[in-house]
Amino acid sequence: MSDNEAHDRDPERPVVLGDLSERLRRLDRALEQARADDVRVDERANGMRASTQGMAQALRLATEFTAGIIVGGGIGWLIDWSFGVSPWGLIVFLMLGFAAGVLNILRAAGLAKEPGTPEG
Repeated sequence: MSDNEAHDRDPERPVVLGDLSERLRRLDRALEQARADDVRVDERANGMRASTQGMAQALRLATEFTAGIIVGGGIGWLIDWSFGVSPWGLIVFLMLGFAAGVLNILRAAGLAKEPGTPEG
């Protein structure tokens, strides 16, 4: 029964129990459909949230690794430029930067302990 039907109904006409039962069944079906739709929306949102968290973790790991190499290369280049020992400063500090990047990735992924934490 729509809102228009409820307003247009004759006030003198008695409410029949069958009408109420039918209306209750329609409302139950509509409520079940709305709940099913909510569950589908929640499942989609959880799937998207998981994929964005994975992407954020991957970008963080890539940034940690790249930053280690860039900083190591920069320090090596400055040592080469300052002391004229080219290319040895760059080679050594690029390797140190690579090692630092790998260590940062292991720490970020939880595979190596953070400095200053007691061993478990």
